Amino acid sequence: MLNFNLKYWGFIKDPIYGYIHITEEEKNLIDTKEFQRLHRIRQLPLADIVYPAAVHTRFEHCLGTMYLANLYANAIPVEVKSEENKLIRFASLLHDIGHGPFSHLFEPILIEKLKMDHEQVGKQIIIQSEIADKLNLYGFNPKEVGEIITGESTKIKKYLSQIIKSGLDADKLDFIKRDNFHSGAGYGNIDIERLVTTMEIHNDELAINMTALYTFELFILSRIKSFEAIYFHKTLRAAQILLLKALRITIDELGLLNNFNVYEYLNLDDYRLWYLISSSKDGGKILSRLESRDLIKCALEVKIIGKIDSKDFSKMIEEIKYEISKKANIDETLIYFDLSSLPSVPYHNAYEHDPYEIPVIKDDMIKKVYKLSDVSSWINNLKPLINIFRIYTEKEYKEKVYEASKNVLKNYSLFEELL
Repeated sequence: MLNFNLKYWGFIKDPIYGYIHITEEEKNLIDTKEFQRLHRIRQLPLADIVYPAAVHTRFEHCLGTMYLANLYANAIPVEVKSEENKLIRFASLLHDIGHGPFSHLFEPILIEKLKMDHEQVGKQIIIQSEIADKLNLYGFNPKEVGEIITGESTKIKKYLSQIIKSGLDADKLDFIKRDNFHSGAGYGNIDIERLVTTMEIHNDELAINMTALYTFELFILSRIKSFEAIYFHKTLRAAQILLLKALRITIDELGLLNNFNVYEYLNLDDYRLWYLISSSKDGGKILSRLESRDLIKCALEVKIIGKIDSKDFSKMIEEIKYEISKKANIDETLIYFDLSSLPSVPYHNAYEHDPYEIPVIKDDMIKKVYKLSDVSSWINNLKPLINIFRIYTEKEYKEKVYEASKNVLKNYSLFEELL
């Protein structure tokens, strides 16, 4: 393990890792308004409706991601230069700087309005804000830091880039551990340090050491079960569907995000946007429902295995919604569809080759490289995407929508064997 001999300014107490040490340069980045805003961006918006203690923020998640990224850089069995380590620490610290209010719930609005996701927005914030001045002062190119976060960088070594963005990156390891800790869901008890400190390099990419295969399998299972139990919990999704509706109403009403302005964007956080929604006539009505936990109800749920063509599916569900509304004799606006897709193994953009074939290295005198599928049939069975399709409505129409949905969906081949 390398020792970069970083001169630390101090430390921040973290409930997961104990003490996260930071340099003076990192402290100065953390103290910017851009980074301090993350105190006001919840990691899991509205999750406290189901898990009361899940009120943690993007601020602590970013610190945790930097901690793990540093652990990676110290552990991989190749020389990582001091300047490369600093770059990795900066990029991991800033990786979520572009999140909008209510985190991932805001993502579809960003894409619709600005044609950017939160990572692309983060790149622009890094380039256009006070953060750029500080990075330049420290001898680092803000654009390069932003491109590491978006996965566009061609200057940094592949395995270093994968520490920030891949199926094994520090971000995913931290949010699984952290979100389970705060929610209490119970799927985060994985030995992250063993997985990270035994990582290998093969063909310029991160690889798993055979001795940590069991830990990796547990991580994948933990991620899948976390999506089912936390992120896609049916009650939480009901609340988020209503909040997303209120967000769209308010943003359109106020004419927000018609173009990207870094300072206007940074002025939006959970607190401010919640207030703006409450001031909106129609958005405020929805918010009142959330504040009294008056939620829509899940009338029907089915799990669809395999990849779904989003365009064809969108067209089909519009037909289905119309048919259900007619059979149930209620207005279409009282029916809500939600499709949540659990991640497969790992993420499609993690590796240039088949994303399921992360290299696994076994060292028996002579190192041998295996495909993941050759050493883990269990992981192989988790390749297909699991899609959770739910139909929600108001509580007084739940039974009517349930019966109508069963009658309508059985006429579509995608659902006929699932009901």
